Parts: sequence; structure tokens; C-alpha cells
Amino acid sequence: MFKENKRLGTTDTLIGQGTHIDGKLTSEAGIRIEGEYHGEIACKGDVIIGECGVVKSNITARDVIVAGKVFGDIHTKGRLTITASGHLNGNVAAQSLLIQEGGIFNGSSRMEHTPEAKSRPLTDHELAQQQQNKEANNKEKEKSRQAG
Repeated sequence: MFKENKRLGTTDTLIGQGTHIDGKLTSEAGIRIEGEYHGEIACKGDVIIGECGVVKSNITARDVIVAGKVFGDIHTKGRLTITASGHLNGNVAAQSLLIQEGGIFNGSSRMEHTPEAKSRPLTDHELAQQQQNKEANNKEKEKSRQAG
């Protein structure tokens, strides 16, 4: 008799650079897209659109990070992060929204706060990015003061 594979729920899906997929993608685990995807995405885990990723899709997921290009609507139960290299053309429904300096968002947003949804703590990478952004802003302010 086979034991149930406990890792199944933690397996991530990668759509690599140079890969083109059309269709409907449903996943229990996280998804990372570095290639091109056209269709619908329904994910119970996190979805990451890498810097090389181009997605023409509506996305439903727990948390979403956009570092590439997305053309479609995003619905998250948690946080949507648009990084400095990210482009989103579509509408958003999320509990929280973070757009880093340089990130592009064209659309409308609706903040949904549900009692059962808990925001997760920032990752080390996200904390480092925030610190870098603060330092860059402080340097710009100092340059402005010195010039003026």
C-alpha cells in the first residue's frame, strides 16, 4: 500500500523562460511564471510573475508578486506586490497592495478585509527592498536640500 504523498501540497510549479502556455491552470501549491501564459490561473498558494514573465490572464491566488507583465485582473486573499520592474494592467481586489517605486499599475483597486484573512509578515527580501527604497529616498531628499 502506498502512503499518501504529504509533499504534494508544497510542490511548486515553474513555467520557465521560453515556454508558452495557453489554457486554464489550477494549482494547490505556488506557481512561478518566467515564460508566457495566456488563460486563467486559480491557485490556492502564491503566484509569482518573474521579471521575464508575461501573463495575459485573470489570477486568483493567496498572495501575488508581479515583477514581470500582467494583463488581466488579480484577486488575492492576501497581499499583491508590484515590484520595481512589475507592470500590471488590470483591476485588483486584495487585502493589501504594495507598489514599489518604479512599479506600474493601470487599473482600479478594491481593498477587501476579511476577518479570516491574516496578512503574512514581510519576507527578508521584502524588508531589504523597503530599506533600500527608504535609503534611496533619503539620498534624493539630501541632494535636493544641498541643491536648494
